[in-house]
Amino acid sequence: MTYKPTWSRREFLTTLGIAGAGAALIGPLAAWTIDDIDPRVAAIVAGTIGIDTHNHIDVPLNTNELPRPDIDLAGEMKKSGLSAICMTFALDYQRMQNPGEAYERFKNGLTAMDQQLARNGMKRSLNLNDLRSAHQNRRPTVIQSIEGSHFLEGKLERLSESYERGLRHLTLLHDSDASVPLGDVYTNPPRLGGLTAFGADVIKECNRLGILVDLAHCSNDTAIAAMKLAAHPIIISHTGLDTQLGSNEFMAKMMRPRLISKEQAKIVADSGGVIGVWTHLADTPLEYAQNIRALVDVVGVDHVCIGTDTKLTPPYRPQGNFGPPPGGPGPKPGDGPNGPPPGPPKDNGGPNKARVGERTNESWADQKVGFYYAVVDGLLKTGFTADEIGKIGGGNFCRVLGEATGGKG
Repeated sequence: MTYKPTWSRREFLTTLGIAGAGAALIGPLAAWTIDDIDPRVAAIVAGTIGIDTHNHIDVPLNTNELPRPDIDLAGEMKKSGLSAICMTFALDYQRMQNPGEAYERFKNGLTAMDQQLARNGMKRSLNLNDLRSAHQNRRPTVIQSIEGSHFLEGKLERLSESYERGLRHLTLLHDSDASVPLGDVYTNPPRLGGLTAFGADVIKECNRLGILVDLAHCSNDTAIAAMKLAAHPIIISHTGLDTQLGSNEFMAKMMRPRLISKEQAKIVADSGGVIGVWTHLADTPLEYAQNIRALVDVVGVDHVCIGTDTKLTPPYRPQGNFGPPPGGPGPKPGDGPNGPPPGPPKDNGGPNKARVGERTNESWADQKVGFYYAVVDGLLKTGFTADEIGKIGGGNFCRVLGEATGGKG
């Protein structure tokens, strides 16, 4: 997609109050974007806290694979226009066979992310004040997330350790059951009766510490029990309405169990929660904006956010050993947008070659601008106002993060 600005560059900079020497402070609005992007879009991007609430930054999790090649996280964020991402990784894409293995992978992942953040001159935001300060100073930032509680291995005290290392967003479940299960996963046969006693303890401890609870991958029974228990509003960071299946039959079939009904979405909104819409079932930014509109029409603009389930930086896939751990079915090759690749690596650019829709800044074919610019343009064309885009783009997530973390650091 290509934007045709109707304002001059000088008029645009003047509207943002950054004409002259102040233009050097424009931060995410790199020079190349000024000429390519509708100034109305750029002004909204600059004036809102744009957040992807579920973004995979692939890092090596096994000790013998550290360190990985350096990644240009700051550069990709500036290109995207996003102020922040919930930077996540999952532990169960490779089979876990031994006690302590999930915990070791978790620690390796955080260490790798520490190194990459330092290299990129970036810091984790630990609370809402950090997020606002980073946005005000035009510094890209991340909220540390983990997808699945496998690393706990039944040990609640590990939450405090992870909190001290910067974890502020915990997706309770992922594709496979943890060695000590927390609840039923929505893509696996139900066998736990919803939320387990340990899962309830984890939610209570997250509430006590100041960690936002994410119920993506939870079965309906698990999610309802969790929302009744939680002291703060929750998030379902990456899903969509089950009425919005798109035109790709393969993706629709794969993603259908991961979507929610209108009735389920209303339960989340009634609890004060927020629902992230992912990009996988939209072929264009406009279709993505229409999927957001469909959810807004059900739950209201105060309960919807962006949660792409994409990768801002290049994929990193270790060789072999993919498959389920003893605790559950787990992801299979080709299962899910971020799961192990189907079949053996092919010589088509390498096993780490990204596919269309996998990278955040390449979410759609022929995408010419950064992710958030494309989304804001689609939202404007779908009839959303600047204020509404500010809520969807990041304001709603900021609300639930602020309630979860409070004044804690």
